[in-house]
Amino acid sequence: MGLYAISDLHLAFNLDKPMNIFGEEWSKHDEKIKKNWISKISEEDTVLIAGDISWSMDIENGEEDLNWIDCLPGKKIICKGNHDYWWKSITKLNNMYKSISFLQNNFFEYKDYAICGTRGWIDKSFDSFDEHDKKVYKREIIRLRLSLDAAVKKGYSKFIVMFHYPPFKDENSGSEFTEVLEEYKVEKAIYGHLHGPALKNISGSIVKNGVEYMLTSCDYIEFNPIKIDLK
Repeated sequence: MGLYAISDLHLAFNLDKPMNIFGEEWSKHDEKIKKNWISKISEEDTVLIAGDISWSMDIENGEEDLNWIDCLPGKKIICKGNHDYWWKSITKLNNMYKSISFLQNNFFEYKDYAICGTRGWIDKSFDSFDEHDKKVYKREIIRLRLSLDAAVKKGYSKFIVMFHYPPFKDENSGSEFTEVLEEYKVEKAIYGHLHGPALKNISGSIVKNGVEYMLTSCDYIEFNPIKIDLK
């Protein structure tokens, strides 16, 4: 019974969206993910998928991508990414599949840990950060607290948090998101979103103020879910 993580699957079985325009490593990337997944993950394992699941704009087209994930071994916990426009009603989503759980304002258990999280947003330090971003950022902080508080109310004190966006501008900086993680003494935080040139100055796994941050973008981890080691 192991815990794994991956993000940015960028599936498009119902769309003409070839991913190799972003680099040859993305050629037939779904086949790479499936081969690596079934080689290491069993039905007893849990996989955290940190956003950007499908390019589809609605759930009708995105359902084939979700069905593909559902057929893979293990339990899956998914948070929303910036490209997941198909993501609408969290109640509807959580009634669609037995092997997939969708994370938004809630939490899911893994052994004695609570799996919490939210999508996140771009860092406040970016020049493009405007009033709209400010509103979304504030909402995402609220959603992160709602998720953690729901777990606390159920008696959990050990947390793993999922984001899609990095919870900081870079590995040397902090943010309101990292402050919340430190406040709740979160053990690990996984995130994705970064690709290509953005990966050049990323170490992939760092520990800051007691929180371990792990990058799980598909192309960074070579389309191979990574094991999350717990204490």
